[in-house]
Amino acid sequence: MSLDPATLEPTHFRWAFERGVATITLDRPDKKNPLTFDSYAELRDLFRALDSTPAVEAVVLTGAGGNFCSGGDVHEIIGPLTHMDREGLLDFTQMTGDLVKAMRACPQPIVAAVEGVCAGAGAILAMASDLRLAAPDARTAFLFVRVGLSGADMGACAMLPRLIGHGRAAELLFTGRTMSADEAHAWGFYNRLSEQVLADATALARSLADGPSAAHAVTKRGLDDEWHVSISEAIDMEAEAQADCMLTNDFKRAYEAFAAKRTPEFKGD
Repeated sequence: MSLDPATLEPTHFRWAFERGVATITLDRPDKKNPLTFDSYAELRDLFRALDSTPAVEAVVLTGAGGNFCSGGDVHEIIGPLTHMDREGLLDFTQMTGDLVKAMRACPQPIVAAVEGVCAGAGAILAMASDLRLAAPDARTAFLFVRVGLSGADMGACAMLPRLIGHGRAAELLFTGRTMSADEAHAWGFYNRLSEQVLADATALARSLADGPSAAHAVTKRGLDDEWHVSISEAIDMEAEAQADCMLTNDFKRAYEAFAAKRTPEFKGD
């Protein structure tokens, strides 16, 4: 399923699109932008649709009102979960996991712009993005243990150690404590801190959208696919992928631009 990024009007978050960059804004600022069953599903379906929407070349994910996302809504998700049977619970946990799978599978780089609260499933959304920028007031926590759940949620036990190391990830997932922005930056969770985080995230997404989108998609796929293979296998996989990139018109245009001492214009083909 593809979508028309110029006319999309989602129900559970805000969407803006300009010159290849889509901005998704979680928009329940009165509650610090928590997720509901419906918003999880709509986000999952959107990221799945981006796989066949080449007009979108980069994505910014952010929250309204000075906060990123406080996680699952206590009354609209947490409460109802306590009354479900295991089949219903598994349907829910698989759906939330499918959102992360869709974020990782879509070819576009995703830049998270994080302010204020970034907790629970909100921290997962930031983790599942490709790049993360944070305001100095960002407070990030994987809260699951605080409600009697494990840190094994939506891929956190697999992905977080790869971002910040096993020991640091274990501490956060076992304790549920909050990372300050400075600590999260020092640990490598955030790529950089910014006083104007949304503007800088948008500028970063714009630079990615202006680049070779087909090659970016190969890089994103490689970063995921090569987690579970040997270095030798990874080198072989990259040889195949790079040879394919060398057949693109973007590669030829880049050479011609270099030879003519001008900036290349990438078109994703």
